Amino acid sequence: MTRYRPPSIPGSPYITPAGHARLKAELDQLWRVERPQVTAAVTAAAAQGDRSENAEYTYGKKRLREIDARVRFLRRRLDGMKVVDHPPADTSRVFFGARVTLERADGAIHRYRIVGPDEAGAEEGGISMDSPMARALLGKALDTEVAVNIAGAETRYDIIAIDYDA
Repeated sequence: MTRYRPPSIPGSPYITPAGHARLKAELDQLWRVERPQVTAAVTAAAAQGDRSENAEYTYGKKRLREIDARVRFLRRRLDGMKVVDHPPADTSRVFFGARVTLERADGAIHRYRIVGPDEAGAEEGGISMDSPMARALLGKALDTEVAVNIAGAETRYDIIAIDYDA
């Protein structure tokens, strides 16, 4: 048995303006605020002497590695992003950025917003455009029945409303 793990499939490169601003703010916070603070703490801990038994030094270095990994990820991800800041020409169909209201057969109402994989879950009802639910909805029109197969169970929904932010 090997330790090899196949590379993960990168998510779709689309993002809303709010999601893009959120990722840029996180990058700025990590690079300009957190990293200098942790670096100063590690430097102070290193000045205390024996580093092998210095927990502040050990955990500080670990935190620096975590920050650097996240900064590298965010920079690479933000470079390849396409910010979608306008609604599609055909607003009667479900596309990226749509807020979709669905009704299940038992009368339950669900409301989702189709967003990029980096911002799914950041807001109430935000689902990734790569998710099974979003893939089933993309391109569908109002008053269409959609069958979604999640975890082996098929659920049917009716699209009762489609909205886009201005």
